[in-house]
Amino acid sequence: MLPPTPRLPEARALIDMDRYFVLHAPRQTGKTTMLRTLASDLTAEGDIAALSLSCERAKIFSDDIAATETILLDSLRRAANLSGWPEKLLPPDSWPEEQAGTRFGKALSAWCSRCPRRVVLFLDEIDALQGESLISTLSQLRDGHNIRPDGYPFPASVVLCGLRDLRDYKVASGGAPDRFNAASPFNILADSLRLGDFTADQIAELYDQHTQATGQEFTKDAVDRVFELTQGQPWLVNAIAYEITIQMKVTSAITAGQVEDAKERLIRKRATHLDALVARLREPRVERVIEPILAGTWPDTDTAFDDDVSYVHDLGLIRGTRDLEIANPIYREVLLRVLGDRTERFVKADPHSFVLPDGRFDLPRLLQEFVVFWREHGEVLIQQEGYHEAACQIILMAFLHRLVNGGGQLDREYAAGTKRLDVLVRWPYSGPDGGRLTQREAMELKVCDPMPNGLTQLDQYLDRLTLTTGALVIFDRRPEAPPWKERGAFEQATTPSGRHITVLRV
Repeated sequence: MLPPTPRLPEARALIDMDRYFVLHAPRQTGKTTMLRTLASDLTAEGDIAALSLSCERAKIFSDDIAATETILLDSLRRAANLSGWPEKLLPPDSWPEEQAGTRFGKALSAWCSRCPRRVVLFLDEIDALQGESLISTLSQLRDGHNIRPDGYPFPASVVLCGLRDLRDYKVASGGAPDRFNAASPFNILADSLRLGDFTADQIAELYDQHTQATGQEFTKDAVDRVFELTQGQPWLVNAIAYEITIQMKVTSAITAGQVEDAKERLIRKRATHLDALVARLREPRVERVIEPILAGTWPDTDTAFDDDVSYVHDLGLIRGTRDLEIANPIYREVLLRVLGDRTERFVKADPHSFVLPDGRFDLPRLLQEFVVFWREHGEVLIQQEGYHEAACQIILMAFLHRLVNGGGQLDREYAAGTKRLDVLVRWPYSGPDGGRLTQREAMELKVCDPMPNGLTQLDQYLDRLTLTTGALVIFDRRPEAPPWKERGAFEQATTPSGRHITVLRV
């Protein structure tokens, strides 16, 4: 694991200033591990008693304040008892008898009055608290914070750690979303920090620890490919390495090809982390943000949409809150595969029948077969698909995935505002001399867009890939479009730079 301070240097500075603040990040980014390590490091220095406790066990008591306080205090005592601290740093043997709604704050005060060090408290999984219990807990923290200057014993610094940003905590507890609302318990918070993903150098540092421990190296190409596929998402970075070293039992130096194989294995078996993300896709707030990204359109922007974007960003599904893009290529692929599951069940063609005698993939025939499939199933599938605006892209990608991914790979590029979805088919085959070659075929998907725009954009995509030909698929969703049984016309076109393009209108 990586040391916590370099990943989040601001946290230590705020703790030294006795600040209360929020630390948030998507699941499986190392928050809990970092908090525990930081607490241990702070305590070892000798001036602070830093404790990390989880609020997760209290999530079933949304409005039962008394039960929530009992669970929180039990979790605090258990964490302290497991810390290995000397007796003088531990909380008192029994908590003060106080009425519900004040017990948590009074208990913290009793502990701080007994402890000879500054107390720093990390409340992990703070998202678990809901309703009145959340409001009560935060209000007690605020009250204690505000009377500390009068000599009231209370934690010097409190860190709320969870998925959501400061603004969402305010809304969840019934407060106004602005940072400066004096009536909100959140006006005590100095800042809201986000634990970021690994940089390429941090991935190399992490993997080098494995090399130092075992002697097994990761080639530079492998590390670069991991960063490219994961964009530093910590769970994915670790999962790929685990898949290669433990599940695939690779014992030699790890290559970029093995990273690619591990990525495919993770996606196919839909590991727990990926399944947790998938479960979010049907949430209305998530769908409202993800759908225009898949469709390549610009969403309607309003205050509610901005809130949804922040929420989806906090989940880790998108890279930022300005340019709407899926967080990394692995998530990008998982999203389309999951949303296309229903369509794949309708695809009955044999993937092996699309392999030519020389081992290459027959993409022209695949497009012809898609026309037949679209005429037969397209109307029904569009009506069934939840992401209606992106239904055409999802259906074609599912068709491609079903027939290509058995022997080849699909790379997908899409983002809000691009008005397209770019696809690269990579198909390995043996050349005449037995050497390994890779066939590359590029496609661009557009909906109801004039062909010159599509040709210009496809030209740019092909230029980046250094390819001379490609395919443009245009879906006509206008009310005056031809009947379903008549859709699927092929024609040849030329891009502005002179590339020959196959155009399919469906």
